[in-house]
Amino acid sequence: MGGVRRRLAGIACAVLLGSLGPVAACAQGVATGRVVTDSLWSYALGTYKHVVVYLPPSYDRSSARYPVAYYLHGLSGNETNWVKAGHIDAAMDSLVAAGGREMIVVMPDGDDSWWMTSNALPDVSACLRTLPSYAGDPGTFCVPWPHYDDYIAYDLIRFVDGAFRTRADRAHRGIAGLSMGGYAAMMLSLQFPQLFAAAASHSGVVWPLEWAPDGIVDRPAGTADSLWRRVRDGGVGASMRAVFGRDAAAWRSRDPVQLLDRARARGAELPAMKADCGTGDPFLAGNRAFRDALAARGVALTYNEYAGVHDWVYWRTHVTESLAWLAGQLH
Repeated sequence: MGGVRRRLAGIACAVLLGSLGPVAACAQGVATGRVVTDSLWSYALGTYKHVVVYLPPSYDRSSARYPVAYYLHGLSGNETNWVKAGHIDAAMDSLVAAGGREMIVVMPDGDDSWWMTSNALPDVSACLRTLPSYAGDPGTFCVPWPHYDDYIAYDLIRFVDGAFRTRADRAHRGIAGLSMGGYAAMMLSLQFPQLFAAAASHSGVVWPLEWAPDGIVDRPAGTADSLWRRVRDGGVGASMRAVFGRDAAAWRSRDPVQLLDRARARGAELPAMKADCGTGDPFLAGNRAFRDALAARGVALTYNEYAGVHDWVYWRTHVTESLAWLAGQLH
């Protein structure tokens, strides 16, 4: 992990160089934060859920309160992914060593839920019989009440603000994620704009209508490519239909662009938004469609494309950028 921290320190310095001034700040040693695992009862889900929390280097030696960034995992992932595969703790340590703002980073478990309320109640018995190998604890994966959006917005935020020294207001709370979690970061921040000041997506499924069953929507030109036609009826498509349902209203009500339009119509303050995607990623066309839809509405989006595909090499490379961006927004 020491080698990872040193490499990330160099990346962090490059990200923050424009705001730091003296390059000497980048040569300082890397103070380490602390990663803890906890659990909470979720009324929205009707079960206990696990959560991993990164506490910044100064947390144990001060009485300060900190902004919070929620980082969501992807399909078939869990609450440990961002630390074990993404080295997000090392990335945060390196940013702090380079002069960046300290944050608490919260990584919850969201199963294969798409982080939303399912269109139908689950068959818990069937879930237990067909539990996927990556599911972990059956009692927390097969939930009786699949209201994952409410779990984040009410149960998890209340738990985190009560258990840790957070700055417990919208201005100091952000959300981010990858793939399914990147979709959810945009969806939840626009569904609950009163809770999140900023949202960031890595390789997110931010144009979910691209994956709807035939006849649900007319897909914009350029969003459906050969890979989409090969995988939409399995994998991602099947997972989304299990949660979104098969009617147009259900899909549109979960579309980030539709949620943005509704938030603007009621005069809500929109979160700052950032998205990136690899040029070899199957969700690239959808990210471009999302970018263009926001541009057509005059809504700002920090958007980047980089070389890479839909894997942890890409997300490890770019997580430092989303962390630094969120830290700059949550002031």
